[in-house]
Amino acid sequence: MPVWDDLVGQGPVVESLTAAARDADAFVTAVASGEAPSSATSKMTHAWLFTGPPGSGRATAARAFAAALQCVSPDRALGGVPGCGFCDGCHTTLVGTHADVEVVATDQLSIGVKDTRDLVRRSSLSPAGGRWQVIVLQDADRLTEGAGNVLLKAVEEPAPRTVWLLCAPSVEDVLPTIRSRCRLLTLRTPPVDAVADVLVRRDGIEPELAAVVARATQGHIDRARRLATDERARARRAAVLRLPLQLGDIGGCLKAAQTLVDSATEDAKQVAEEVDAKETEELRAALGAASGAGRRMPRGTAGVMKELADRQKRRSTRTQRDTLDLALTDLAGFYRDVLAVQLGTAAPVANAEVRDAIDRIAASGRPEQTLRRIEAILACREALDGNVAPLLAVEAMTMALRAG
Repeated sequence: MPVWDDLVGQGPVVESLTAAARDADAFVTAVASGEAPSSATSKMTHAWLFTGPPGSGRATAARAFAAALQCVSPDRALGGVPGCGFCDGCHTTLVGTHADVEVVATDQLSIGVKDTRDLVRRSSLSPAGGRWQVIVLQDADRLTEGAGNVLLKAVEEPAPRTVWLLCAPSVEDVLPTIRSRCRLLTLRTPPVDAVADVLVRRDGIEPELAAVVARATQGHIDRARRLATDERARARRAAVLRLPLQLGDIGGCLKAAQTLVDSATEDAKQVAEEVDAKETEELRAALGAASGAGRRMPRGTAGVMKELADRQKRRSTRTQRDTLDLALTDLAGFYRDVLAVQLGTAAPVANAEVRDAIDRIAASGRPEQTLRRIEAILACREALDGNVAPLLAVEAMTMALRAG
């Protein structure tokens, strides 16, 4: 299966990347044969910025392009398209074991200077066995200002066969000095029908369920897959969609806010229980912790253990924020449906399973009130990004939703 098959509804992007992969292949072939490679009309460049809304497949596009750059299929010499999906270069890139492809996806709140310097050092190396040295930075929007400045020099003056693939929700999320040195590729939200089709074809989801979750997530592929395969995720979403009917008084608003925050905290705790204990045990073993009762640690290792604990705490904070943000996205989708009903649009609602609640809220208010409620949800998301205490931000939102 070609590496591009996982890119849903991104035809223009696939065409651009395919053309660049062909020119990149011609460049490496010319260098290997001792010829002078021509770059005057090449569609290949050393730095790319993939942007697009959540669920559009930014990271998927970057990984597919990285695989195409490392493709060693014999069909290329016969005019085939790089990115066959089955050769050693494609396969090892896609599964994350290629020696010349580094994929960075942080589970922390930000990417700091130290980690970025390590990437820059990696980028200066020549390919060990592949055709290119490829650095995929899936969360370029999480670079601190200092880390961005460290990255700038490497992007501005890269090694001859190093390629940077940066991913961010929008160009505004990346430092202007960095984005000006990258070729921009903008992905769109995939059509709902295309998402449903890929869930059925690739993940074996029942067609009816695939259609429901694709419509509910409005084309967000990863969220649609999670809803289709995780019953707990569907239960959490159903609870969020019931929230607008629970805001009849101040007590209901405060209770609803507490429930949302508690649910996000529980989700973060669940992730911690699954990951933290294993990480801690592996590090203790690597540091030579004594076995048996007491489990005493060797001297001089307390700092390393504290660093791990701090990183796990930051990951828990991000997990809580991500869960809250997901709930707020579902809530905004509910009120978007309310607005559609109030305006009498012919488009089907995304949350058909709560159509009675949508009609009830729509009948009890006016479109301008619904717009203010959507703005309150967006303001809550911005407050959470600004490190406002989650409960305080969500309580302010629920009170605004009641006021309309």
